[in-house]
Amino acid sequence: MKNKPRSYDAPDIEVTYDVKRCIHFAACTKNLPGIFDTGKRPWIQPENGAADAIAEVIHKCPTGALQYHRKDGGAAEAAPAQNQFQADANGPLFLRGNFHFTDPTGEPIKAETRLALCRCGASRNKPYCDNSHQDINFPASDRLTEEQIAKASTVQPTGEFLLQPFENGPVVCQGKIAAVNEDGATVAVFENPAFCRCGGSNNKPFCDGTHKKIGFKSD
Repeated sequence: MKNKPRSYDAPDIEVTYDVKRCIHFAACTKNLPGIFDTGKRPWIQPENGAADAIAEVIHKCPTGALQYHRKDGGAAEAAPAQNQFQADANGPLFLRGNFHFTDPTGEPIKAETRLALCRCGASRNKPYCDNSHQDINFPASDRLTEEQIAKASTVQPTGEFLLQPFENGPVVCQGKIAAVNEDGATVAVFENPAFCRCGGSNNKPFCDGTHKKIGFKSD
């Protein structure tokens, strides 16, 4: 990623914003318009609010485009107790949990608690979503099939969850993660899934090897 996140500083909290990961979910502007206002410059003004309130709203950002660092001794963002993903209809996978991207040897290189994984194959910021699914009219359900649910696990979706984007292939994972619906209720739990990111799988959101057939290319 060439562009570094921009920083917005206040005495009690520092807010960072990664424009390449923002897909305009707008949880920030809807919940704290006095702090996050795209009509102002700068559009993030953390000095206008309480650090606790700002942190709470940033937790609602599903892509991780917004992050914060407490300077007043307040708690840093904690990873949710449960790892989970929710498929967005015709869009990305929204993930929340104790996530670690790894290098090809399995060594963790980047920790995350909130992210949106591209699954259309067209993002220019892989493995993250950048709303390219809208440009290509990507078709994908937000529901699991009965066959997918039947293959689910009975384990608890807790602990570290490792993600390794394979070159020209899926995001291969190690760990346990729950699929949740729009209400946050667990639908099924999966161990060590491989998430499709070429857009062509017939078993979305999971990989079925289609990336090889269609010549999917990724960083």
